[in-house]
Amino acid sequence: MSALLCHMNILLADGSTADSTRVAGKPARLNIGDGSLSPAFEAQIEGLAPGDKHSFTLEPADAFGEANPDAIHHLDRTRFAADMELNPGVIISFTGPGGVEIPGIIRDVAGDSVTVDLNHPLAGHRVTFELEVMQVL
Repeated sequence: MSALLCHMNILLADGSTADSTRVAGKPARLNIGDGSLSPAFEAQIEGLAPGDKHSFTLEPADAFGEANPDAIHHLDRTRFAADMELNPGVIISFTGPGGVEIPGIIRDVAGDSVTVDLNHPLAGHRVTFELEVMQVL
C-alpha cells in the first residue's frame, strides 16, 4: 500500500470549486489499496510522482457516491436545541454509530418537521479533481 500527499481542488460540473486543500494549506493524504478510494479514482492516481499535476473527472458512483434517498430524514423540531438555527443549507453534526461524527444538511423546515440530508454534500455530483502531488509515501 502506498499513499500520495497532494493538494487537491474539487470542481463541480459548472466549474465552481466545491473544496480545496489549498484553503487550509494542508495537503490531502490519498491512501492507495486500503479501500478508501474507488477503483476508478485509484486508477487515475497510480504511478503519479512528486511534482506531477493531474486532472480527471469522475461520475458520482466513482467519486462520492449516488445520493441515497434513505439518508434523508424528517425529524421533529424538539430533537434540536431550542436556540439552534434551523435554516435550509445549515450543516449540523450528528453522532453516528461508534461515536463517529456525521454532517447533515438541513434541506427544509416545515412547522415542526425538519428535513435533514445525511448524504455526502457531493453525492450525486459528477466532479473533477485537480491534483498536484507533493510527496509519495
